[in-house]
Amino acid sequence: MNKTEDQNKENQGIPKWAFIALLGVILAVIVFSVVKLWIWNQGTAETEGVVEGDFSVEVMDQIFLLPEDKKAMHEDDGQETILFLGNDILTYYSNEEGVCEQIASKLGATCINAGFPASTVALKNASYSDEYPLDAFSFYNVSKAMAAGDYSQMDSAATKFEDSNYYKHTDVLKALDMNTVDTLVIFYDAQDYINLRIGMNPDNDSDPLTYSGALNAGIKAIQEAYPFIRIVCMSFPMCYAYDNTGSLVNGDMYDFGNGRLTTYLQFMIDVSGATGVSFVDNYYGTIHEDNSSEWLLDNIHVNAACNKHMAEHFAKVIYGAE
Repeated sequence: MNKTEDQNKENQGIPKWAFIALLGVILAVIVFSVVKLWIWNQGTAETEGVVEGDFSVEVMDQIFLLPEDKKAMHEDDGQETILFLGNDILTYYSNEEGVCEQIASKLGATCINAGFPASTVALKNASYSDEYPLDAFSFYNVSKAMAAGDYSQMDSAATKFEDSNYYKHTDVLKALDMNTVDTLVIFYDAQDYINLRIGMNPDNDSDPLTYSGALNAGIKAIQEAYPFIRIVCMSFPMCYAYDNTGSLVNGDMYDFGNGRLTTYLQFMIDVSGATGVSFVDNYYGTIHEDNSSEWLLDNIHVNAACNKHMAEHFAKVIYGAE
């Protein structure tokens, strides 16, 4: 018996139903993969026309509405007023190209900019010192000042800076009637990551020396003082940083010892969920390594086009604007 006859006999020994079953399994796997891909795409944002090239990326917005009993505490004055707390991402532009100004134009709302350049969410020092006055303008201390209505520390610290944003925006907060504020937006760039603020303290979820703890404690202070204000956390976009050799590194990839930039992003998502405040994702679907040269002015500051994109995303997610 030759080799060809042996192969024919072996083939004849495999029933046809086995081939059909195998084909069925292959088709089922293909169909399952297509369906899963379709479902996943329902939670993605198309960025066509926004960045170079067209692609889809999953955004992680999570939206909470203010409970009716808390909304009832607020008297509607017929004007939507949005207060922004943050740092350079709010103050780098002081004209119509700024993100606050673009949101105001998009929504027809009154947008109040209370940003303090170079400030962080977390504290650098456990006790305030005049040797580091920037701590007075951290989110943690600003939220405490707002809750207590006491801006004396900020007034004093503002004299340490030449930038007028410190005293002007302190005066804005002092003069503001919080009963007129409908929405409070917490919007900081990645200064906490770049300035090596600790990410979290597993033994204290309100530790102001940590990013997650300061964010948690600050939000709760505002919620207790002004339960009728809706709070929104807007994430930082991607940035670059300088390592200890002076080389520029991608925040997506580089860990200074407290986690990568995405670690801080996850802390904001977690705190937002735990405190019941909305989270708007500016990280995924905005800047990435391939388009960063088009949307970043340097390693961290964004340009007007990026402001426009973030303003449109905020207006759509929070207010349903098109």
